[in-house]
Amino acid sequence: MFNQIHDLLDKLQIKPNDLLLYERAFTHSSYNVDANTSHQDYERLEFVGDSVINFVVADLAFNIHKEMTQGDLSKLRAAIVQSKALADKALKFNLDSYIRLGHSLPENTRSSKRILEDVFEAFIGAIYIDQGLNFTYKFVKNIFLDDITYFDMKQFKDYKSELQEEMQAEHREAVKYIVIEEHGPAHDKTFVVKVTYNDVTLGIGQGKTKKDAEQNAACDALRKKAS
Repeated sequence: MFNQIHDLLDKLQIKPNDLLLYERAFTHSSYNVDANTSHQDYERLEFVGDSVINFVVADLAFNIHKEMTQGDLSKLRAAIVQSKALADKALKFNLDSYIRLGHSLPENTRSSKRILEDVFEAFIGAIYIDQGLNFTYKFVKNIFLDDITYFDMKQFKDYKSELQEEMQAEHREAVKYIVIEEHGPAHDKTFVVKVTYNDVTLGIGQGKTKKDAEQNAACDALRKKAS
């Protein structure tokens, strides 16, 4: 185990002061049940790593996206550090290969999104305790910088609400969304929706769900309204 972790740290250009910290970062609590040990799993390191990741992502977002409001920054951070995103980072570094599980758990447990997220956070926690804040900041920055820099805020933009507000500033009646077409098999449908006001079509959009299609129709209406 030590040799494997040492190889990982070499690849990441981390010179460990305490290799046991990193071993603990990859140890699931089920492993301790088999080994009859206690408090030698990743949970405490996960707690620290979670805080460090949130801090670095928040700091980077604040400095990179000066145009964003507090609400937008919160949405960005939540998206960047969500469970699936962190699990994907763990897989990028092949951290699943180093997880120590108890015999009571099936081997595919190491591919659990929740465990991958926990291990990633614990690994960052171990780096922070072993290497300090400056090193860890740079390490985490390298991992998330592109995600933060090129973050697409449009995925959180509520075009329907924006359109409704603009229309109600001029008129009293609400706009209507009508499904005009749907195609594809039941498990993979595509919906086409038009948004209308007083029977006049303002915009058309499509999506894999009616909600997505409505948002895209509203976006189309706003774009046409602005042009």
